[in-house]
Amino acid sequence: MEDTICAVATTPGIGAISIVRVTGIDAIKIVNSIFRGKNLEKMSSHSVIYGHIVFQEKVIDEVLVILMKGPKTYTTEDTVEINCHGGMNTTNKVMEVLLKNGCRLAEPGEFTKRAFLNGRINLLEAESVNDLIVAKTDASRVLALNNVDGKLTKVIQNLREKMVKLISNIEVNIDYPEYQDEVQITRDLLEKYLKEITDELHFLVSGAKSGRIVKNGINVAIIGSPNVGKSSILNHLLDEEKAIVTDIAGTTRDIVEGSISLNGVQVNFIDTAGIRDTEDVVEKIGVDKSKQMAQNADLILFVLNANNAITEEELLLLHQLDKEKVVVFINKNDLKINISLEKLNDYPIIYGNTIDVKGLDGLKAAIEEKFSLESIVNQDMCYLSNLRQIDLIEKASASIQNAWNSFQNGMDVDLVEIDIREAWEILGELIGEASPEELVDNIFSHFCLGK
Repeated sequence: MEDTICAVATTPGIGAISIVRVTGIDAIKIVNSIFRGKNLEKMSSHSVIYGHIVFQEKVIDEVLVILMKGPKTYTTEDTVEINCHGGMNTTNKVMEVLLKNGCRLAEPGEFTKRAFLNGRINLLEAESVNDLIVAKTDASRVLALNNVDGKLTKVIQNLREKMVKLISNIEVNIDYPEYQDEVQITRDLLEKYLKEITDELHFLVSGAKSGRIVKNGINVAIIGSPNVGKSSILNHLLDEEKAIVTDIAGTTRDIVEGSISLNGVQVNFIDTAGIRDTEDVVEKIGVDKSKQMAQNADLILFVLNANNAITEEELLLLHQLDKEKVVVFINKNDLKINISLEKLNDYPIIYGNTIDVKGLDGLKAAIEEKFSLESIVNQDMCYLSNLRQIDLIEKASASIQNAWNSFQNGMDVDLVEIDIREAWEILGELIGEASPEELVDNIFSHFCLGK
């Protein structure tokens, strides 16, 4: 934290402008030493100054320097951003000059890490900064932005305040029973508080599932026998010839993927090899991959041919899949329908084809309905979204459930308090108030260098 660090904050490559960011104790001093223009140390904060970067009496580039003095900066430290001309050579030369004059190259995510360590943002907000950078859809962008702005943080902090108030009252009642000014924790009052906390945690746990969908998208595995039209479905959905389509069974031997956006959520379609018994070594590998994809997918689109009867092999395959994830798609409904659906009564069924322009609209609507995309995607989204966050909120919920069970079983209130305190500490770890150094380092290592 005593070092002054620098990094390129814009994407490497050819462009109009590159931004080199410098932050730390000597940020202004170091940049001023290589800047020909006004004296930066005498300029007011949040100024834009025109000049040149100079090294050994040679002009490196014509630049605009943005001067920001702490604590009103991203890291709360003095920060200077050098806006130079884009291009690898110029940008690298500016970086080289900074490194030779006392800066250290920033580690991945070190600017945001400093913002966290200096108390400007918490860990939940810091993770959301990275989510905002890598967001691929409007929905994931809005979710990340809401979390950067602290909407979810306020929910967590309010929940922790309720817990700590309950813990404090319990301890006062136990240690100082004669203290009349404090609220007396009766069993009725404890039940009321625990129920409120439990309901709020359950809301966060259920919302985390929606957050994962918004952030990571939905993986849909297209499964079925050879030549039922899986590759044509993928191509039609993507509106491009992504997968090779022929009349020859077993054409698709490897995984082919593509994505579309439904209601602002990314839906990843995975075309798989037709599943059948085969002696072909390469095709067999593709079949095994198909089965693995079906296990890992959020949704399995099981494709059948409308003008063919269902085979015993197809029924056997269908019954091997996770029923809760399966949607049966009857393809080629533009042809004569010969398929019998008597044995498919327990599965949701959609008809469609890849000939009509709107032939797959029913499929898209079914995906939106199954994952409730219309209800989970909105401007006020406030969900936990990554595995660390989801794991912690589930642990906190489990601790409160243990407290509730202890209460219901008539255990002493001080034993109930132990589980409440554990949940409070877990929520503290969630926002970074009790996070080990190794965890913090790991989180920020996944950021880009200039952030």
